[in-house]
Amino acid sequence: MPMVVIRDSLTAGGEDGVYELEFPSEQMTVRELIRERVYQEVQDYNLAKRTRKMLVQPDEEETARNQTEHRPRRDVDWKAQFDIACEAFAKRSFLVLVEDRQVTSLDESVTLQRGVEVTFLKLVPLVGG
Repeated sequence: MPMVVIRDSLTAGGEDGVYELEFPSEQMTVRELIRERVYQEVQDYNLAKRTRKMLVQPDEEETARNQTEHRPRRDVDWKAQFDIACEAFAKRSFLVLVEDRQVTSLDESVTLQRGVEVTFLKLVPLVGG
């Protein structure tokens, strides 16, 4: 199981975080890579071990439900977050780079070996446009 370096970067410069994630296979599609990342992040979030920003943040309604003191905290649905992440990738809200190569399709195959760096580059819209 390869341990991969995940880097979250912004087009405006700077980084949102760098950490390692373990993946079940060396060969997978970009869709599977995003699914594994989102699944692991949501699991950590649901177990209250949230130590970093997630690729896709829970929407306002879900956040409000979790912050209500009178109700028990509800888990975030990883499948819904995965669907949102795939849609965001399709709309080019973020790019995925494996090492220095941009991947452009969710069905594109990538090889993840120990130490490979995967960058999720969040695109920041231009002001006024």
